[in-house]
Amino acid sequence: MYKLYCRAYQTAYRGALYFLPWRKPRLIEGENSLAELPGILKESGISSVLVITDEGISSLGLMDALLQDLKNNNIRYSVYDKTVPNPTIDNIEDALKMYHSKECEGIIAFGGGSPIDCAKAVGARVARPDKTIPEMKGQLKVRRKLPLLAAVPTTAGTGSEATIAAVISNPETHEKYAINDLSLIPQIAVLDPLLTVKLPPHITSTTGMDALTHAVEAYIGRSRTRETMECSKQAVNLIFSNLYEAYSNGENITARTNMQKASYLAGVAFTRAYVGYVHAIAHTLGGFYSVPHGLANAVILPYVLEYYGESVHQPLAELADAAGIGSPTDPASEKAAAFIAAIKKLNTDMKIPDKVDGISETDIPLMVKRALMEANPFYPVPKILADADLSKLYFLIKQ
Repeated sequence: MYKLYCRAYQTAYRGALYFLPWRKPRLIEGENSLAELPGILKESGISSVLVITDEGISSLGLMDALLQDLKNNNIRYSVYDKTVPNPTIDNIEDALKMYHSKECEGIIAFGGGSPIDCAKAVGARVARPDKTIPEMKGQLKVRRKLPLLAAVPTTAGTGSEATIAAVISNPETHEKYAINDLSLIPQIAVLDPLLTVKLPPHITSTTGMDALTHAVEAYIGRSRTRETMECSKQAVNLIFSNLYEAYSNGENITARTNMQKASYLAGVAFTRAYVGYVHAIAHTLGGFYSVPHGLANAVILPYVLEYYGESVHQPLAELADAAGIGSPTDPASEKAAAFIAAIKKLNTDMKIPDKVDGISETDIPLMVKRALMEANPFYPVPKILADADLSKLYFLIKQ
């Protein structure tokens, strides 16, 4: 009966999605495309912005040209660079205070998924000063227009520049949860591959596998549309063709450009079709042990795909065809196995471990509970799993 309830919930939600005002960000892409952003902001009537980033980005000087261009366009700026990996409520509230005290009119998120998530949450608090971050947890609880938000990703993985989600962490309770609302989709997304050239190999690899996880989970789920299927296929093809090259030769602008596009396409796919148990488990590992999200997804993905069994053979076979993996004439089960094997090989080639170190057995029951609370009944997964299934998966990935 529980599985029937989950499927009924997902069917009802999928039907409601068709009536929502979906949109995509205005896309600015290509080498040096970041230089176009200040002029666009000026045309939009923005005279003061809050730039949300982290200390690593700030110290590298990646924003220097942008800040100078903002100044040249008579746009005042303030920089909040205290965002931590897995941004916290304290991060959001501190940045919110700066937004108001500096009388900002718009927000630029500059960095990986954490600064973009932080910026989205700040925008949500500006739009809904009557609601706390925990009160906006879940689905469609913002429902107000945010101030202009421009996302400038410096990694190729999260796809946050295209999504409705902002993922927040609470270090006190070890929770990691999402705020999901269409108003959180940035109005502008800048895909400038030059910003990713200096990305360290281990960040290139894990963020790239994050994008692959988005594309795969969106494709195998039951809320996919023709558009999300096409986006997922394109993303998977680009990732298998370019990720290892970007990892081993970071100066390859073509590979960097293609990975940014793959991340964006995967973001478009999963923000509409959603993710699954890989993400639910990964969020608990981030909340309990601060495991980087991309790394967690990379490790977990092949285990969950194998656990799904027959339920994913056909969609994985189609993704294998899209990526040129295996023979087109092979049975679906063999193509699916080849696709999972290719994921494992990509992880191995990029020195990503096949287990997660540091998982405590005493934490597993609570992590199982929280992962199931996130996934069921909402995520339209190919196969509904229960407590015992997730317990097995945690023990499989445990070092």
